[in-house]
Amino acid sequence: MKVLIVEYEAELLANLTDYLGQEGFVCEQADAFHAAVEKIAAFDYDIVVLDLMLPDGNGLELLRQLKQDFPETGVLIVSAKNALDDKLAGFELGADDYLTKPFHLPELVARLRALYRRRKFEGQPVVRFEELSLYPESREARVHDELIDLTQKEYDLLDYLLANRDRVLTKQAIAEHLWGDYVDLYDSFDFVYQHIKNLRKKLSKAGAGNYIRTVYSLGYSFKTSAS
Repeated sequence: MKVLIVEYEAELLANLTDYLGQEGFVCEQADAFHAAVEKIAAFDYDIVVLDLMLPDGNGLELLRQLKQDFPETGVLIVSAKNALDDKLAGFELGADDYLTKPFHLPELVARLRALYRRRKFEGQPVVRFEELSLYPESREARVHDELIDLTQKEYDLLDYLLANRDRVLTKQAIAEHLWGDYVDLYDSFDFVYQHIKNLRKKLSKAGAGNYIRTVYSLGYSFKTSAS
């Protein structure tokens, strides 16, 4: 899951990034309104964690712009303000959830994962496709109920492909989603091929269908019919 954290408190921003990173999230940072606008315009995110109090702009205005341009992106507001009007305004503008500071980091993780399931997999605690099953809470994948030994990146790759089934995903999009926006500076994204190759090998060995297809000169796609 790829997350943009918009937070002006430097210590909290660092703590959130470190903790979510340890929990398997790919995190990017923005410490101000305009920095967040630039990030959102340039890259795709599953969820934006948004503080309403920003030094150079209003978080609610950022939310309005985000939902206008990228309505599929989830938004979880975190704010020291606990006023009912702020919550209602946030929800009316399209926010998915709201946490009041201070909060426990495990609760934030739980809410982010629940929000991701709701947006990508209609809230299912277990994501199933044919013989494949993904368990977001434990980050496990199974084929015919048998556990597959996937690395964290391989699980994230399978999750990303399955969430975007029948869509062509470029190597750059996959790299940015799994490793963060800094990979945009790389000269090549050929390293994605090795992860695709390893994932295919493990799925095939476990008895899964050939769902991951190479789209010549474009990228990869998770097809809903195996061959």
